[in-house]
Amino acid sequence: MTVRVLLVDDVPELRRLVATTLRLRGGFEVVGEAGDGERAVALARECQPDVVVLDLGLPRLQGQEVLTLLREVAPGAKVAVFTGLGGARGDALRGWVEGYVPKGRDVAALVDLLEDLGGAERHVAVLDLPPEPSSIAAARTFLAYHAERWGYRGNLYDAELVVGELASNAVAHAGTPFTVRLALTEDALRIEVADGGPGTPDPVFRGRNDPWHGLTLISLLAHGWGVLPADGGGKVVWARVAPDMAASSSARP
Repeated sequence: MTVRVLLVDDVPELRRLVATTLRLRGGFEVVGEAGDGERAVALARECQPDVVVLDLGLPRLQGQEVLTLLREVAPGAKVAVFTGLGGARGDALRGWVEGYVPKGRDVAALVDLLEDLGGAERHVAVLDLPPEPSSIAAARTFLAYHAERWGYRGNLYDAELVVGELASNAVAHAGTPFTVRLALTEDALRIEVADGGPGTPDPVFRGRNDPWHGLTLISLLAHGWGVLPADGGGKVVWARVAPDMAASSSARP
């Protein structure tokens, strides 16, 4: 399966570097390149790419504005932000896209993410749970069972921690029934928890005596995470764990 990619960045040399890396990796087709937000929206409407690689600091249209228009004209496309724009402006969109890679990371990290976003889901499992504390353990058991059955080669302990924290947030803050969805794409495992609660979760550092909590812990263990609006209201919080993550975590007791 070839993943069709639209590259959006106002630096031609960077677009050329990403395009070359994608060509050498194989399995990708660059269907268009844009140096500003208006051109990006026009190409997305015309080409209907599988994935859009998006810089946030674009001429004409940028940030939330260009992302909103991309969602409208190419609703089937996933968006991977690859940007040097940090701080509040960058973090504001981090949770509302399918992938986020700072430009300080190697381009190979971006390509790894694109392989996951564009790849076919080999296995999928879904579990509906009530907003009760016992559901947290049920979510971890559900993940362990399917990950082992599917032959997932990543760190199972870390994956269980991630799904446990996502489920815990849903129980504590959403107060609604929630759904755990697991999807194995090649060797990466995508974990999604959808609930009907309002708001957007954020990482919170609770101090040196309790640093490993919620999305702060997920940020350490996962290859990427984010928040998307759910169909019919509420939200979907997702995290991606992969075998190339650290085999152990300092968050362990």
